[in-house]
Amino acid sequence: MTATPHSEPSTGPIILFDAECVLCSANARFVLERDLKGVFRFASIQSEIGKSIYRLHGMDPNDPASLLVVEGDRVQRDSDAVLSIYETLGFPWPLVRVFRIVPVALRDPIYRFVARHRYRLFGRRDACWVAPKRYRDRIL
Repeated sequence: MTATPHSEPSTGPIILFDAECVLCSANARFVLERDLKGVFRFASIQSEIGKSIYRLHGMDPNDPASLLVVEGDRVQRDSDAVLSIYETLGFPWPLVRVFRIVPVALRDPIYRFVARHRYRLFGRRDACWVAPKRYRDRIL
């Protein structure tokens, strides 16, 4: 699937992700390709704007511990952020909503375990992932 070009930049939620993490950047690419309405914008935590937004929400960009979804004053992190992203994509992805029945107190420790070990489990890039040209209007 490929997204259609957008005539104007999205003003939707911003996904802050670790572009050095193989898993995180693969997820960003996956979401970009399936977000056909162009709802999301993206910022790597390593970029200046990403660092700024991450700090604004009390997070240390030098130790990226969580993916964030930021929309205005609303911030989602950890498993809630991941679920909110997939619930927004087209079918079949909203079916992940079923995981909301699992209490956050159980979901978040699993998310944090994977996040803490993501480089060891999935690898780390020597350079940040760069989105394909057709998506650059959605990258901050």
